[in-house]
Amino acid sequence: MSTQDLHHLSIAALAAQIRNRHTSATEVAQHFLQRAKAQQALGAFLALDEDITLAQAQAQDAALAAGQAGPLAGVPIGHKDVFVTRDFPTTASSRMLAGYRSPFDATVVTRLAEAGCVTLGKLSCDEFAMGNGNESAAIAPVGMDAPAPVRNPWDTQRVPGGSSGGSAAAVAARMVAAATGTDTGGSIRQPASFCGITGIKPTYGRASRYGMIAYASSLDQAGPMAHSAEDCALLLSVMCGPDAERDATSLDVPAENFTRQLGDSIEGLRIGVPAQFFADGLADDVRTAIDAALKEYEKLGATLVPVQLPRTQLSVPAYYIISPAEASSNLSRFDGVRYGHRTANPVDLQDLYKKSRAEAFGDEVQRRIMIGAYVLSEGYYDAYYLQAQKIRRLIANDFQAAFKDCDVIAGPVAPSVAWQLGDKADPLASYLADVFTLPASLAGLPAMSLPVGWGAHQMPVGLQLIGNYLQEGRLLNVAHRFQQVTDFHQAEPKSI
Repeated sequence: MSTQDLHHLSIAALAAQIRNRHTSATEVAQHFLQRAKAQQALGAFLALDEDITLAQAQAQDAALAAGQAGPLAGVPIGHKDVFVTRDFPTTASSRMLAGYRSPFDATVVTRLAEAGCVTLGKLSCDEFAMGNGNESAAIAPVGMDAPAPVRNPWDTQRVPGGSSGGSAAAVAARMVAAATGTDTGGSIRQPASFCGITGIKPTYGRASRYGMIAYASSLDQAGPMAHSAEDCALLLSVMCGPDAERDATSLDVPAENFTRQLGDSIEGLRIGVPAQFFADGLADDVRTAIDAALKEYEKLGATLVPVQLPRTQLSVPAYYIISPAEASSNLSRFDGVRYGHRTANPVDLQDLYKKSRAEAFGDEVQRRIMIGAYVLSEGYYDAYYLQAQKIRRLIANDFQAAFKDCDVIAGPVAPSVAWQLGDKADPLASYLADVFTLPASLAGLPAMSLPVGWGAHQMPVGLQLIGNYLQEGRLLNVAHRFQQVTDFHQAEPKSI
């Protein structure tokens, strides 16, 4: 096949082409590097290094020749810039870490490399993964002289979603076959929805957090972003597994082949439809696309079951108390002494702390640190943080009650399609856009987004599927069965 067609292939097909010597890992890497360079205006990549990428690809070709290659040998991948990497700088899109080089790789990066993936580079995100539009990156993208937001390949005047917007944009524009993302309150699912790709957040603890720069430790979870559920299943099978020696939050659950269930019948599957996900505030164009997707599932033999998640609206205030509290603790290490940027010529130690943090942290990061410090302070801890944790438990209980009547839960990912760049300058408006993704994050449940149609301005709409704990295989199969009878996941932006 022509190398010009390589970016149209699924991960399974691309890996097979390389394994069967119809192309080489080096040719694939060169092809995707050219595409990444040609689409620099999207601002997706913060770091590219052709020499490193080609050296990795050549190593995979050598492994193939020796019969020692992994299952994903030669598959090109990009990593969200919160995963530390030895061969590429890691900045978390922040001035605080500008130019930082890690002495080790994150576990997720290592496992994908051991499976044969070739790293193209590091992908932009909201600073320290705090945001939902990818407009707050403070590091200049490749080919640009100043920081810039990532642009949605379907409409370059719109956001790609965040915080994993660089990952979503790169996959949608077919600059990479797949990318890693992180999901704290919806940061894999929302950009996947906005960019018309597939992404999954596994059960909290399924994928190691070692080497993933922390935002909110009890919520952060790594996951794959790709074009299809099958692609995500291949990647997630490699990414997951115990890492207890290095990550205290890692589940002691063996790695699993998530492709095994793909193709299983969903006849009789009970899909829970929460009334709270379809209340006022959901845009009509999104509702129409979601309703059509649910009807398609009924054709496949599934049954729609009404369920209740009564505390959905409370997930927003609970999350925006808990996550800033954890962020204020996690980011306290960046003080100009131990880690990160240091101001020039401070007057004293206090001046060093103040100026280093003020100069290097962006507005949204500073806002969340201050909120977190406030809710953890004496006199407010019980009134805010403790109450938010109690609500978190009630939200988790609501899901368990719903799962007594259904097998998976389905609904919208976001209340609207991707908005125009700069439209949500008000932080509160931005926070409210997370209302449908936050409940699953607070409960630690696996959840994913798959493209199911088009909304206003011909922008993609994603369907959110939520499963019970450790039910990633079921979720991926439910998504896969939909993608077997539809082609939304195969659509490509005209701009590419």
